[in-house]
Amino acid sequence: MVNSSTNASTPPSTLHKQYTLYVDGACKGNPGKGGWGAYIIDPEQGTKELFGGAEDTTNNRMELTAAIEGIRACPRSAKLTIYTDSNYVKRGITEWITGWKAKNWKDVKNPDLWQILDEVTQGREIDWHWIKGHAGHEGNERADHLANKGVDSLQSTATTSSGKSDDKKKVTESDWLLDDPFGLDATDSTEEADLPEETEHLEELEEKVTDEISDENIISTPKAEIKAQIKENMHIKITETTNPQVGERLLILDTETTGFYYQDSDRIIEVGAIEMINRKLTGSSIHIYINPEKPVGESENIHGISDEFLKDKPKFAAIADTLFAYLEGAEIVAHNASFDMNFLDAEFERALNQKLSSVCKVTDTLAIAKRKHPGQKNSLDILVKRYEIPPRDRTFHGALLDAEILADVYLAMTGGQVSFSLDQHHQNSASDQSINTNTNTQHDIPLIFPTESELEAHQAWINQFKEKNEKDCLFAVAEAKPLES
Repeated sequence: MVNSSTNASTPPSTLHKQYTLYVDGACKGNPGKGGWGAYIIDPEQGTKELFGGAEDTTNNRMELTAAIEGIRACPRSAKLTIYTDSNYVKRGITEWITGWKAKNWKDVKNPDLWQILDEVTQGREIDWHWIKGHAGHEGNERADHLANKGVDSLQSTATTSSGKSDDKKKVTESDWLLDDPFGLDATDSTEEADLPEETEHLEELEEKVTDEISDENIISTPKAEIKAQIKENMHIKITETTNPQVGERLLILDTETTGFYYQDSDRIIEVGAIEMINRKLTGSSIHIYINPEKPVGESENIHGISDEFLKDKPKFAAIADTLFAYLEGAEIVAHNASFDMNFLDAEFERALNQKLSSVCKVTDTLAIAKRKHPGQKNSLDILVKRYEIPPRDRTFHGALLDAEILADVYLAMTGGQVSFSLDQHHQNSASDQSINTNTNTQHDIPLIFPTESELEAHQAWINQFKEKNEKDCLFAVAEAKPLES
């Protein structure tokens, strides 16, 4: 259904004229009743308004429909400048669509609408722009009004003239949850480097482990101001330090969300982080459930957190100051860190007009795992098995639980110590060994040299590596000869 109204007359000739379009979508529930709107400004300052709706749809589908219908309403020869508040639409049509077409739309959400949008843009001169929604921009506000008008129009057309309800075709979308985009399930693809194009990757930073200790790095958490804020909001759970340490402050962090698209409408519903200093857990942690102001949808199958459970939880804006104060200045360690940081940056930018990534370093354990185990599966579950870390019940992926698991994985990948509970045992063992080895006893250590055939096989492997990768491997040597005793 398309409704339209026009102000001023369209000029008789529109050849190479400039048209400006503002397009937007809306959804009452996601999925639910949806509407789309397109506000078009023609070359002679006239305006045209289009809107429509669908009974069972999603916000993303309405955003796409608005763009499609807006473009269709303009002459093919006209130059179009399009403004959308959906990064999903803007980046999809300008960046991701080439890759989607190359893989024949496999695992792409809303492929029918993306193919239509691709078709209607062919041969046109279009300049796409993203604009922040609900920021007071006149054109965007008008398109948003039209989109909501499209939702409202469904009520007036709910029945036909005969009094029977119109048949509505239910929109069926591929389930992103089944594709495991976060690398959490053991059945993930061996090509984990091929993450969805929608993810904006932060720079992969090497983890930094240092033995240098300075009094300036002593961290005391939680801070006094955080304590005061906690008293006002009992939904924020911060445990105090029980094992004070000196050194760089790391926060092993995980989030749970309503979906995959931080650029569009998905929100954070849970944050969990545990503190580590000098490779030891300090006992301090933070855990918050958050009302996302939208249904959790099918993501409940992953994290088990329902709309009913979240309805009395605080909104992100209410906990933003406390959470930011706890995280600020620390090194954030997360698995597929770009996912968590993109969501946190988006939430903090909305609430505080500041990004977390501007005040924190970031270490991605997925990037570390890929460097250590190239070509292998590197999901969190796989790494737990690979490093023989005691398993925990992960029927649902809770943020704090996953942060605790990730702490063990991080320690195992970057040095060997796999849990805080083993730390004292290792210290005691090291102390006992130092006593036993403080003697003048000398031992003959046998040396076993490789055979000629082993050396030849080793060199053949090195040559194959160099031919395949066009560079020497770590073990390449000019000459491999046995050491003389």
